[in-house]
Amino acid sequence: MHALPHLAAIDWLALVVFFACWAGYAWYSEHSQWGVGGLIRTSQHYRLSWAYRMLEREVRVADSTLIGNLVTSVSFYANTTIYIIAGLVAALGASDKLISFTADLPFGNTGNRELLEIKLMLVLASFVFAYFKFTWSLRQFNLLSILVGAAPFGKTGEPAIDSYARRVAGANNLAGDDFNRGIRAYYFGLAASGWLLNSAVLGLLSIVVLIVLFRRDYRSPALHILRDQP
Repeated sequence: MHALPHLAAIDWLALVVFFACWAGYAWYSEHSQWGVGGLIRTSQHYRLSWAYRMLEREVRVADSTLIGNLVTSVSFYANTTIYIIAGLVAALGASDKLISFTADLPFGNTGNRELLEIKLMLVLASFVFAYFKFTWSLRQFNLLSILVGAAPFGKTGEPAIDSYARRVAGANNLAGDDFNRGIRAYYFGLAASGWLLNSAVLGLLSIVVLIVLFRRDYRSPALHILRDQP
């Protein structure tokens, strides 16, 4: 906290832009009525269809394989995040060398050691957030595998089958949403690293990440394929 007085007005402005882009996009894509047609919510409809098809199959080897692939992807990101966090913690212990290194860069302006540490803490907090989201997503995918293992056999239209399909799809949605939040934290963690160079770079990269996320979730060819649009 003793480093906060070292922050200039441009630093506070960049932080406001950073958190506004992150929190604002999370709300827009997950909760607002304007973000319904995005990649995140469109995928939820396919998860429900997957749940219905799974319950109609007696042999669910393909479903187990698909869930295993999802768990592998989440595990990869969770393990990678641990290494990133370890590297950032090591960087905090070598802040003096980082000050000397960034001083030679064209836009380097890390300031004193206290200011550099608070900048590193922002990057570290972003990846710690990502780690918690990935590990919680991993646990929810494990719960999804339990639901698949305990799933009954039946046809669409039966009340018990419909209820169980929504339960399976709901668990899949929760796990997938937390995985998306972890990926989003990666993007904004990269934006936070721009603060090590300059406050303006932090604000600029936050806006760039916001644009990239929006284009991929609402203007990408993948979304058009899922929505059956040419």
